Amino acid sequence: MPGIWDPWSGLLTSAAGFDYAFVSGFAVAGTLLGVPDVGLLTQTEMADVARRISLAVPALGLVVDGDTGYGNAVNVARTVALWEQAGAAGLFLEDQVWPKRCGHMGGKEVIDTDEWLTKLRAAVQRRSSLHLTARTDARQVHGFRKALERGRMARDLGVDAVFVEAPESVAELEAIAAALPDVTLVANMVEGGRTPLLSAADLAALGFRLVVAPLPSLLAATNAMRGLLSDLREKGTSADRLNDLATFSEFTDLVGLDQLRAIEDRARR
Repeated sequence: MPGIWDPWSGLLTSAAGFDYAFVSGFAVAGTLLGVPDVGLLTQTEMADVARRISLAVPALGLVVDGDTGYGNAVNVARTVALWEQAGAAGLFLEDQVWPKRCGHMGGKEVIDTDEWLTKLRAAVQRRSSLHLTARTDARQVHGFRKALERGRMARDLGVDAVFVEAPESVAELEAIAAALPDVTLVANMVEGGRTPLLSAADLAALGFRLVVAPLPSLLAATNAMRGLLSDLREKGTSADRLNDLATFSEFTDLVGLDQLRAIEDRARR
């Protein structure tokens, strides 16, 4: 699941042939607010982003980052309701202390296991069809063994998938798969992060069924825009970059200009 952050990135991801995408809290925080992923993005801001993507790209299944659920079990229940109203297919719910941090940053803290399980139970009880992934960040805080214990507890509670965030080697990925063979496992591939960057095929061979690539589209777009804007500032023109740009008509095709014109034409008859 590539990471997306707005309807435009969702349209591009769908056009590339993906059926599912991950609405990344890291990406939404950076693009909507211009801030890092350190707990500044709110529940309703994230739900609104998911809703706008769902309306623009209804064929694309959205798994939406739910961070910590934005509070206690009651807040988690509301998060589940908002995500379902927004058209999300799935939710990630983690065990960090709020305000949280990106899973591959240092300085994370996690809540007590019982509190996390209470929040997961609230999500399981409140959902109607939402696919629920339980994410634990305990690896960095309490060690690898404790993270596996939390994963087993979440599995036993009835979540659909377990995500042990930020394993630091292939051996740890193998150990996660060995410890949790009877639940869907999630791997998070972050460029420059703590986990080795493996292909989807390699991860499938290890036993992981959901693979999230939350950042490469965002990082690619950032680098492309940085280069273009540097040229535009120095040269006063984008003429030397035309081969790197989508054409005007390619962009209007992507955002559905012809479909809107067809609506206009039918309305005039």
